[in-house]
Amino acid sequence: LGSARHPATGRLYTEMVFQPMLELLAYLRSRGFRTYIVSGGEVAFMRAFAEKVYGIPPEQVIGTTLAAEFRDADSQLTIQRLPKVTHNDDGPGKPVSIDAVIGRRPILAFGNSDGDLQMLQWTTAGPGRRFAGLVHHTDAGREWAYDRQSSIGRLDKALDAALANGWTVVDMAKEWRRVYPFETASPSGTAGAQQSVSIR
Repeated sequence: LGSARHPATGRLYTEMVFQPMLELLAYLRSRGFRTYIVSGGEVAFMRAFAEKVYGIPPEQVIGTTLAAEFRDADSQLTIQRLPKVTHNDDGPGKPVSIDAVIGRRPILAFGNSDGDLQMLQWTTAGPGRRFAGLVHHTDAGREWAYDRQSSIGRLDKALDAALANGWTVVDMAKEWRRVYPFETASPSGTAGAQQSVSIR
């Protein structure tokens, strides 16, 4: 992962992170929030780079989990992951894992696909002021565009829910001056975020 490069940009994959996401995470932490990554990706894989790339420590990364066992082989103690999924952290699995790991309902949550719908619903169903946001991937030039008809990362039901419930929808093409940290800012746009939750 430390040397793998994106085939189109030639950049390290660890550089292919969203600049507005980094800015938002930094802003929230400066205001006393604890920030988490909640993803359908395998948790151990994400923990390997999340702190370096996003400033989020391993214990604040939540994802799909595999079965594991402790092994002692010639005094070499390891945790061995097994080829069996024990929790799929997608869709309704996200609020379940948030409750299990954090034990609190998020105050803010951000997503970008239908796999984040239940997390956003769970967040906004809590008492007091809550925030739910969606990043709409509309920028085929700087990243790629997908929503209702996409075979991956589909944003359909969650987009309808956002419009019905007054959640914030960020249009990447119109509102992000920069997508990646290495880019030159475009003359128009503001900033947004990808999927994460924040607890205060």
